[in-house]
Amino acid sequence: MTTQIDQSKAEAFAGRMIGNLNGAGLTFLTSVAYRTGIFETMAKIKPSTSREIAKAAGLNERYVRECLGGLVVGKVVEYDASTKKYSLPPEHGAFLTKEAGPDNLALFAQLIPLIGTVEDELVECFRKGGGVPYSSYPRFSEVMAETSAPLYDHLLVKKMIPLVPGLRERLEKGIDAADVGTGAGHAINVLAKAFPKSRIVGYDFSEEGIKRGSDEAKAWGLRNARFEAKDVAKLGQKEAFDLVTAFDAIHDQARPRVVLKGIYDALRPGETFLMMDEGASSLLEENADGVIAPLLYTFSTFHCMTVSLAYGGEGLGTCWGKQKAEELMAEAGFKDISVETVEGDIEHYYYVAWKR
Repeated sequence: MTTQIDQSKAEAFAGRMIGNLNGAGLTFLTSVAYRTGIFETMAKIKPSTSREIAKAAGLNERYVRECLGGLVVGKVVEYDASTKKYSLPPEHGAFLTKEAGPDNLALFAQLIPLIGTVEDELVECFRKGGGVPYSSYPRFSEVMAETSAPLYDHLLVKKMIPLVPGLRERLEKGIDAADVGTGAGHAINVLAKAFPKSRIVGYDFSEEGIKRGSDEAKAWGLRNARFEAKDVAKLGQKEAFDLVTAFDAIHDQARPRVVLKGIYDALRPGETFLMMDEGASSLLEENADGVIAPLLYTFSTFHCMTVSLAYGGEGLGTCWGKQKAEELMAEAGFKDISVETVEGDIEHYYYVAWKR
């Protein structure tokens, strides 16, 4: 039996696929242009030739010219054929340079070529099971630290902390706080700097991340921030903290239920757990129109889910979703949970829970 094809539907899909392929190519070029300083250079100088841009950025002109060619036809950079000069519109620079803060999308472009390096290993996992371990990802700690830092710099103290009534005032007076899965520890240092009377510790099993956090704390002259390399599934703290945070960390865990129970146990009675995690639903159909849903499932397949599976974990994945998150938090003991959003952050949900 011959299957009838809706030609208009087929052509529309082919068009979307071509757009996807072009977008993928531009993502790679965007990553390179950001890492090599091309965008930062162009944002600071008048329209210039490729030679002038390369000289200002300290780069090889031939590579710069070819990269700019792709960015021009991809409508990221503008080009004047009469003068052979390139320019970065300020409206585009607002999403491609460090001054953009949490709006800097070029930061996230770096993640695509990074996770792409494990494709061969991932294909084998599709066939044989298992997962790709953290050790397979080059520059992962570095890139994640760079992508998350603007979020903490601009929103942590001003937007996230106020989600918990009275928390800012308590931090100003001085409390004991911990961050679970702290990564490179920048969030800890931002909090410690803003609230010098509070004592804040960061836990993560990545010694590279712990070193980054410790070095930054030392450079900032912080005496109230400390870091400890620890498997957060073995937190081992009993009623030790007034606040525990977990920023974009729980869905990666091999044993998320154990980690959440450890957090519950580590809190003093009546105290607060603040969790930031991906803004997805646990129901696939509810993610269909998500602005960055395809990216979230890509990151999950290429990193979050497979890393968890590599260590014999549940493999919750990036899109474990709000419903599953609330279920696991309740299972850990949290009965009073609210789910919030933060202006300026379209990527995450924020969960505020109390140990009652």
